[in-house]
Amino acid sequence: MSSEVRVAVFRPDDDRLTDAVELLDSLGATPIADPMLKIKPTGAVPRSDADYAVFTSKTGVELAAEAGWQPGDTTLVSIGSGTTTAANDAGWTVDREPETYSSAGLVELLAEEVANSHVNVARSDHGSQVLLDGLAEAGADVTETVLYRLVRPADAGDSIELAADGELAAVAFTSSLTVEHFLDAAADRGRRDAAIDGLDAAVVGAIGQPTRETAINHGIDVDIVPEEATFEALATRVVEAAAPSYTE
Repeated sequence: MSSEVRVAVFRPDDDRLTDAVELLDSLGATPIADPMLKIKPTGAVPRSDADYAVFTSKTGVELAAEAGWQPGDTTLVSIGSGTTTAANDAGWTVDREPETYSSAGLVELLAEEVANSHVNVARSDHGSQVLLDGLAEAGADVTETVLYRLVRPADAGDSIELAADGELAAVAFTSSLTVEHFLDAAADRGRRDAAIDGLDAAVVGAIGQPTRETAINHGIDVDIVPEEATFEALATRVVEAAAPSYTE
């Protein structure tokens, strides 16, 4: 194993990746930036006739704001502190935010109030069906607007060989799709099994329970799931576990 504490991060190649690299560097780790997600806007905008508009990501908010969409009298719902911050930056006021940053947490938050209401869920093409089904079961008329698609960049996979050779101290998975794209990139290189084996010796962090479950279902053992579903919390816990002396 290298003496460096190499931590792979898979966020999209924008300010999120820049911030992640800076954070890991400040924690004393050596960031391995390997974007596993590329955002392709669809050009769609949220419905203007909905009683509730649900946003599940910072990207969704930014795309809607750039297109000139405004909440108006719609009850604005946000999953996650990053999403809420983006909404505030756009000049919007978030009316509802679940304590648990997940589809299930959002359904629990809204279940008692959305009967006979129109709820528009504005998100990526990889959103959980749990959210749509749960809101429908609560009596809502649910529609979905796909604001963007998430694809794997053609050049993704710089971290694969490091993982397969046991040269990664840790990885930080920030969504189920980053797990799947990591494994797809490894398979393209014929190193899927070797990469999974290499992660067995590393600290594997997942940003939330859905991401953890995806990793486990694909044979990856998960060591860290932070209580707060933010990258800062994930990175800090991961680096603490991979190299305790770095954060003392």
